[in-house]
Amino acid sequence: MKKCIKNLTALFFISALLVSCSKDNDPSDDNLFVGTYNGSVSYSETSGNTSISTDDGRVTLVKVGDSYNFDFSDGIPSLKGIKIDKNENILISSDGGIKIDEGNLTIAYSKDGEVWGADCTR
Repeated sequence: MKKCIKNLTALFFISALLVSCSKDNDPSDDNLFVGTYNGSVSYSETSGNTSISTDDGRVTLVKVGDSYNFDFSDGIPSLKGIKIDKNENILISSDGGIKIDEGNLTIAYSKDGEVWGADCTR
């Protein structure tokens, strides 16, 4: 009887351990990072002399297929079709960088004379 109880207890703890362990979250695997981030946002356009900056802005992150759209508040144009490689939460390219995790979003990105910036949290 003691051996049976010992085996059941061991089985219970092994099951609990397996259920509680999970792989690291990755923005390309799931929708954990989708949502709204609040904080400082900025935008400038060199050709049109447009400049927008606020400490009370927001960025809404939407996943579309394998890419992301970053929708900004305060009349800032959206960044669309941004691809982040699988198992990465940082995009570094010749256009700039985007770092995202479950609580923070940092953007320093430029494309075609436009520059986007964000330092936001959930």
